[in-house]
Amino acid sequence: MSTKPTKSTSVFDFYGKPGIGTALPLSVQHVLAMIIGNITPALIIAGTVNAFAKESGKAYAGADAATLVQSALFIAGIATLIQLFPITIIGSRLPVIMGVSFAYIPTLTAVGAEYGLPGILGAQIVGGIVGIIVGIFIKPLRKFFPPLVAGTVVLSIGLSLYPTAIKYIGGGGAILSTPEFGAPKHLIVGGVTLLVVLLVGQFGKGMLKLSSILVGIIVGYIVAIPFDLIDLAAVGEKSWLALPAVGKFPIEFHGAAIISMAVIFVVNSIQAVGDLSATTMGGFNREVTDQELQGGIIGSGLSSVIGAFFGGLPIATYSQNVGIVATTKVVSRLVFALSAIIVLIAGFIPKFGALMTTIPQAVIGGATIGVFASITMSGIRLIIQDELSNRNTGIVGLALALGMGVTSVPELLQNYDPSVNMIFGSSPVVIATLVAVVLNIVFPQKSLADEQRERDEMEAKKEAKRAAKAGKK
Repeated sequence: MSTKPTKSTSVFDFYGKPGIGTALPLSVQHVLAMIIGNITPALIIAGTVNAFAKESGKAYAGADAATLVQSALFIAGIATLIQLFPITIIGSRLPVIMGVSFAYIPTLTAVGAEYGLPGILGAQIVGGIVGIIVGIFIKPLRKFFPPLVAGTVVLSIGLSLYPTAIKYIGGGGAILSTPEFGAPKHLIVGGVTLLVVLLVGQFGKGMLKLSSILVGIIVGYIVAIPFDLIDLAAVGEKSWLALPAVGKFPIEFHGAAIISMAVIFVVNSIQAVGDLSATTMGGFNREVTDQELQGGIIGSGLSSVIGAFFGGLPIATYSQNVGIVATTKVVSRLVFALSAIIVLIAGFIPKFGALMTTIPQAVIGGATIGVFASITMSGIRLIIQDELSNRNTGIVGLALALGMGVTSVPELLQNYDPSVNMIFGSSPVVIATLVAVVLNIVFPQKSLADEQRERDEMEAKKEAKRAAKAGKK
């Protein structure tokens, strides 16, 4: 933990208090890096639960997309402040930005398609409690999630998100039966958005590069106007100021949904270890402490529980903001607190949330497919931290084969209880996690050197047998 100095105005000191002229631009930089990532999951899940509400006739199971966006902003601000200003063991006291995580989307869409928003929020409450428990016992639990296992899970998350992005690029979102799905106008808008994100991300500099997704969305939005894909009617209907939607959404608890969500909360709690470790190494040039890990994971779990009562989706640390810390070395708590306050204020402005819902689905797809690709590559980077021995590649390969394979053949589980299909057939993450964890425990630890030694011993035995036979002759 950093020792608290008497006075400091440095942005490179966690307790430093720079002037507002210095701190505000740095805060806006973090807001720009996280804002689209924070609201996009809400837009995607709104499409899923509204499709369920329409098909099931349960209107209460759907949600106004603008309200979900507003809730996502509000809870992101609260969660970030909890991390910056911890109470007892709740919060990490580290310069991190929190927000709704893409990693939960496969599970959230699966639960939302089966039970609507009430099922998501109920499972999220229990999942958040599980996350808190993981945080309390993080030290002994870390050994069950080495980079090999964590990387396999992250890789399965990234791979499972690609269909979501492609559906949105085609203009279908959660519903593929629309007559215009795959129409040229959607593909053009989605393609232009993706191209701009790639060009700005590769050739841009400084703030422009960090805001590549935002720039892509702005350009895609403009391109979508002549195709008549923008409808601003919802913006005019919303007020300028409103309190967060506490208690507005019904909450339901379904066993299958809870199990699926609990698994992903465990995985993402362990994943938080990576982000928090990268923050301390990048910002403070030291390892993260057990106390910081515990507080960070507990704070994240508690934020998700609180968020459920506001219609806010599950919370996690934002890796892109961790990257900014590592690049700039700016760690002043004041900078991050201002970022949290800006996002929090946006959560009280319904018109802002409504404006975000006017972003065409093709634009969302074009902007996020690169994010999903980076999640996949993050998983690969984690996996190759360990040796690619036969043991390790076998674990990764089988976990992915079963996880992706079972979910791509829904007929496999159609004759079983619906809860079985919900847990094991709706998202590859659950199966991939269980297989990777179990095999990593059961399979004996063998390095590349051990495997080479076994081959050498086999060859030596063969040579000994051949020599023995030659001697007899």
